[in-house]
Amino acid sequence: MIALLISAAVAFTLSVSISPLLIKVLKARDMGQHIRDDGPIVHPHVKKAGTPTMGGVAIVIGVVAGYFISHLATGVVFGRTALVLLLAMIGMALVGLSDDYLGVIKKRNLGLRKRGKFFGQVFVALAFAILITRYVNISTSISFTRPFGAPLIEFVYILFVVFIIIAAANAMNITDGLDGLAAGSATLVFSAYTVICYWQFRNPSFYSNGAAGFANNSLDVAIFAAGVAGACAGFLWWNAAPAQIFMGDVGSLALGGAMAGLAVVTKTELLLVIIGGIYVIETLSVIAQIISYRGFKKRVLKMAPLHHHFEVLGWPETTVIVRFWLLSGISVAMGIGIFYADFIRIGGAT
Repeated sequence: MIALLISAAVAFTLSVSISPLLIKVLKARDMGQHIRDDGPIVHPHVKKAGTPTMGGVAIVIGVVAGYFISHLATGVVFGRTALVLLLAMIGMALVGLSDDYLGVIKKRNLGLRKRGKFFGQVFVALAFAILITRYVNISTSISFTRPFGAPLIEFVYILFVVFIIIAAANAMNITDGLDGLAAGSATLVFSAYTVICYWQFRNPSFYSNGAAGFANNSLDVAIFAAGVAGACAGFLWWNAAPAQIFMGDVGSLALGGAMAGLAVVTKTELLLVIIGGIYVIETLSVIAQIISYRGFKKRVLKMAPLHHHFEVLGWPETTVIVRFWLLSGISVAMGIGIFYADFIRIGGAT
């Protein structure tokens, strides 16, 4: 438990300390967010143009420092699983950083070409999927709270993991549209995964490796999850409305990739749909808008994603943010409840 607290505390401290330094540097170099003002409805955040972006760098630095300092301070052994997760998070962050940097240099809300950004995500997700199945050797069965059914062919499972990583990364990117919405909800989700990982560590006979297909070093993974939660909370200090800095793609892609990675290694891939329910809702709102407009030339929402729909309806931004945080909290509580209920049902409680 001490290792988790150290990881979260160090990550929080660095994230909250580095963010104002980034604000100064980015402002000095005129590296601010560019908001699109085209389309049938003027974007409600045009006034936020110029706000420093790429703040996700502070989150990633906080996570890396929190993870390693926690190990050095407590003597916990480094494990393969968390190291692969860390590499995946950094990889997604680099893809996002490239997109953000090109966007601010070109002075428009477009960075990498869609094809380049997609292939970058595929490369990182594919590398993670291969490492996690061959190097960490987890079960290739589909999982809700525990693996069920026959293991999938390795190639099929790798494609499944790639899909989860890319879907989660882009869902987080879609949700990152209001001050503190993504950072606040991510703090809740990664806190939930800290609990899940630590619970698996404390119950090794129930969440055993080998036949059960769970990854090794659950405590090590919990330290990673705690660091991400702490870093998100620290960043939220400066990202809360009115935001002084945005996380950018470097932050949203890194967090989405890390979140999906945690779901894979804890064998809760399908449970992520509930724990990260707010991201699912936001993504579905965009899909529904696209299908409705392209198929029927009508918009089901005033503006997509869903959080902008409520803004256009006249809701204050802070009202939308707090209510979406509440929805995220409910989703997280439901996910943990289902996870624990399964533990009780199978006879985990003594």
